[in-house]
Amino acid sequence: MPAFIVHVMADVAVVIPTYDEKENVGPISREILRVKPDVSILFVDGNSPDGTGKILDDLSAADNRIHVLHSPAKEGLGRAYISGYRWSLERGYRFIIGMDADFSHDPAEIPNLLKAAQNADLVIGSRYINGIRVANWPLSRLILSKMAGAYVRLITGMPIADPTGGYRCYRSETLVQIELDTILSNGYSFLVETAHRAWIRGFRIVELPITFVDRRSGYSKMSMDIFKESLWMVWKLALLNGFRRSPMKRRSGTHIPAPNRSHE
Repeated sequence: MPAFIVHVMADVAVVIPTYDEKENVGPISREILRVKPDVSILFVDGNSPDGTGKILDDLSAADNRIHVLHSPAKEGLGRAYISGYRWSLERGYRFIIGMDADFSHDPAEIPNLLKAAQNADLVIGSRYINGIRVANWPLSRLILSKMAGAYVRLITGMPIADPTGGYRCYRSETLVQIELDTILSNGYSFLVETAHRAWIRGFRIVELPITFVDRRSGYSKMSMDIFKESLWMVWKLALLNGFRRSPMKRRSGTHIPAPNRSHE
């Protein structure tokens, strides 16, 4: 595939962990760049056995806005995000977005996340703020997800409607201050821990309503070990912070209502 050069000074990095996502990485990267041409995309691949890594190398060779980190093995969601966030911080990106590769997170929301981030330190694309916006999930999974959010709020006191939502935009200084090197969790509880660290330190958090659509192809990476980690990690976070029910008085306005959007 012939390489071509795109001269872009990107202020935004989009970090996407992958494992067995060969059918999704090409379409998702094209759609992101269609929506927001002046971003850098970083895929963090966990040595996918289906050949995702080779496809990503080809994409990167063809477009210098696309980058790849290869892990020697599947290290988990948290480790993948930490690697990607470190890479982004080292290169000076101001806004860092984390999202899935499988189109459950709509790339069309990227401009909305960035707009909200102008007045927030962390923006969470929320499935459950101002109603429920989930498509193509069985009722059992929706109930489990809602119960998980209620469980997190009950134990930690963190007033976030969707603490396990993975579509996020961080300011770079937020990621620096939550101390990625000391993160304890690795599975989906990584999302809870990073949100909790931002909240307990008094950073400004916005929940932006999005519509979450179940993956187009591939398979879910959820496992019983990940589920168990999520259960005990919430208690650990609460204990480490003395069961504090409010953030430190470091910044005012820790939870800002989502701005109105013209297309809603």
